[in-house]
Amino acid sequence: MDTVTKFITEILKKVLMLLMAAIVIDVSWQVFTRFILKHPSSFTEELAGFLLIWIGLLGASYALHTKMHLGIDVLTEKVSRDKKHIVEIAIYGIVFLFAFFIPVIGGMNLVTMTFTLRQISPAMGIPVGYVYLVLPLTGLLMMYYSVGFIIKAFKNKHVQ
Repeated sequence: MDTVTKFITEILKKVLMLLMAAIVIDVSWQVFTRFILKHPSSFTEELAGFLLIWIGLLGASYALHTKMHLGIDVLTEKVSRDKKHIVEIAIYGIVFLFAFFIPVIGGMNLVTMTFTLRQISPAMGIPVGYVYLVLPLTGLLMMYYSVGFIIKAFKNKHVQ
């Protein structure tokens, strides 16, 4: 599982770097066309919003994997070493359930609804369902990382 996790995380990291580069280029182009050319680009603001959605949600998955979420750290550091694995299992179990019900189930419902209603973004003219596909993707990543942390917590329990 560690090899697969490293592979997924490397891809996630590269996608996030690409998205960050894209948003920098997009916003720079917006500034250039607005202030230098005096004719603002019509799609850059909408694209920046869509990129921000993807960066924020995929970044949350990456933050979960790297344990950069403050709340998770605070809870696990306040308990004794003997009970730490129990708290970690509970925390990542809750994260798993949240990721399953909100981003995966809710996100798939949103994606399905926007494709069914043929909702199109006004400036770029793309189906909004593609933008919302990041929700179930993020949920699946969070579920995968949570399962990995739960397995590690069980292994640490048996080591002590």
